Amino acid sequence: MESEAREVACIVNDMSDMVVVDLDSTVTAELDTEDGLPEEARNVSDVAHALFQNEDDEGEDDGDDSGTDHFSEKSGTQLQRCERRGSSRLPDTFQTSNLLFYERFKAYQDYMLGDCKPSEVQTFTADYLDKVLEPCDWLALWCTDVFDVLVEVKDLDLKDLKACVKLVLPLQCGTRDCEITEEAMNALLEDTQHKVSLQELQVVYEESGDFDQTALALEHLRFFYKHIWRQWDEEDEDDDFDYFVRCVEPRLRFYYDILEDRVPAGLVAEYESLLENCSKCFQQFSELRSGLCADSDSELDNVSMVEGLKLCDQLETFKRKLHIIENPLLRYVLAYKGTSGQQCVQSRGLRASGMKVVHVVTASCSIIQLQSLLSARLISLCSSEDTEIQFHKEPVSAVDACHQDDLVIILPGVYSVSSSIFIPDSITIEGFGFPDEVVIEMKDKGDSFVESTGADVRLSNIKFIQHDGIGGILCVRQGTVNMENCVLQCETTGVIVRTSARLTMNMCDLYGSKGAGVEIYPGSVCSLVGNGIHHCKDGILIKDFANELDGMPSITMENNAIHNNEGFGVILVKPGNGEPLQVTADRTEEDTTADMAKDKQQEGDADPHSTTSSSSSDTPTSSSATPVQMGSAESNSTDGDVASVTGRKWQLSRQMSRNKEASCSRPVQDLMEHQIFISVQENQFKRNGRGDFGTFFF
Repeated sequence: MESEAREVACIVNDMSDMVVVDLDSTVTAELDTEDGLPEEARNVSDVAHALFQNEDDEGEDDGDDSGTDHFSEKSGTQLQRCERRGSSRLPDTFQTSNLLFYERFKAYQDYMLGDCKPSEVQTFTADYLDKVLEPCDWLALWCTDVFDVLVEVKDLDLKDLKACVKLVLPLQCGTRDCEITEEAMNALLEDTQHKVSLQELQVVYEESGDFDQTALALEHLRFFYKHIWRQWDEEDEDDDFDYFVRCVEPRLRFYYDILEDRVPAGLVAEYESLLENCSKCFQQFSELRSGLCADSDSELDNVSMVEGLKLCDQLETFKRKLHIIENPLLRYVLAYKGTSGQQCVQSRGLRASGMKVVHVVTASCSIIQLQSLLSARLISLCSSEDTEIQFHKEPVSAVDACHQDDLVIILPGVYSVSSSIFIPDSITIEGFGFPDEVVIEMKDKGDSFVESTGADVRLSNIKFIQHDGIGGILCVRQGTVNMENCVLQCETTGVIVRTSARLTMNMCDLYGSKGAGVEIYPGSVCSLVGNGIHHCKDGILIKDFANELDGMPSITMENNAIHNNEGFGVILVKPGNGEPLQVTADRTEEDTTADMAKDKQQEGDADPHSTTSSSSSDTPTSSSATPVQMGSAESNSTDGDVASVTGRKWQLSRQMSRNKEASCSRPVQDLMEHQIFISVQENQFKRNGRGDFGTFFF
């Protein structure tokens, strides 16, 4: 097919040579339309179009619905040369490490994996490589942690994802802290039967383009087994979703979210730690399982089986936590309890001298501003000898210099900061003017804009603007924050109230969050009075999944205007309880009446054999509850029951994979009657995209 295409191209070029066209700017503009073409040129164009159209149609007719059955078309990726640094005499390779998300996504979805199951990954991958790799006679660098050596690929063993290679002589090799001779390298290849992993090969660059697809395919293979594939994937078969949807896409997105600084550093560290622990646990489990005899009744084997059961539960816990972090939606609603740099900032307490300081922040001020500041604030504050005044040009240095009970007064101006503001002590920060006049703007990326751990922190009359941030605009990790008359212009999550922290937010305006405007954790206390929360993904997100250490949050909501949010005005996140969902809207009286009429009509038309909303398929359940229930059953059973339960769970529990996609969010009617609300009155809800109140079950 390619040879025929080249012949057609030559014919077209020869015919085009007979057409004389003046390609100045005027004629070029005319040639953009078919009417502007000379008759001969139109004929050439029509012939070429028809021929290549027929070729495309033939390729489509020969295929089926599997994306891996044909890979004849060239990728849109144009590979560049990757020059080797230093004095290395090794040849250059292709630059393949800077591919975009959609390029990898398309390759895995359309060509490499398709709708395969985990056990079919290697088969699908081998089939994909068989279509795109040059079968032999191409040069590559065999790259390991110890050396890089030039080899020639003579054959492919795609079943094991390996290539048969031979050394290119004279030996061209680069080593790291060692020396390798030609004899040693030949001996190494003899030991491996001249087979090396395809993942360790990097194709030598050629400008012809003949090996672009080979280099690109090897990059997709390397990336997949390094960043996507997990050792335990192959054993997780029982799932209604194909492997690409369930694992590949979320992991690929998570990788690029990290690459583009959209994930907090603390969460990345937590994920890497979980991944390492899960790998160790799976290794221990596999070794223990392989050493057991299926028909043995010995006491040692019974003990090992019980130990394997514990490892199985632990492995499922790790896998569930990894899934929560990888999945963008679950990551958003569940998040994490990690810590970041703020924990390094310790409370300074009171000064040893007992002196209190008023920190005045201003780049410059007029005489009138100074007089106003003196008469309105400073004279009354500094009447005693135990108070002094310090001046700062920007807010971060002022807060860093604070001790307990200090006061920071920020004069009107726009203050750009390049780092997070950590508040470890009980201090007061106030703007001297209206919020739109006192602006603190953070343009650099960071986990959070303002982090507070002080026992009693007060913020007032300030506008905070966050650009390109990762974490929230304000995170109350512990202690209490009282915020009044502030404006918060967000980009990611707005205000986060962590477990055991307290927030009082009065007369503030919060908008622009790509997550929730206010995110409330279990065990926290939050009072929201007279605020505007609007144009966010969700207005207020409440996390009601308390464990034995954390109580439920306590929330007061009065006189707030929660409007124009993309999702819900207020959404409650909680584990599924196994009961049917109450799926009724609570936006307006008319909506409720319409829904009741619709439900009544559906009851009259319902098929008694059809699945209703109360069926198990529509009832989200908490997968985390399953190990607890089973563990309780095991602790009260006899030795025979233990063996029976162990046998049932021995092939790795699939309950998590069956339930983890059952998460959903629905509008609910009685959310505001939930016991987490201390006082709810006079709030206004308008134009929230998915409803005013909703519950997310996970």
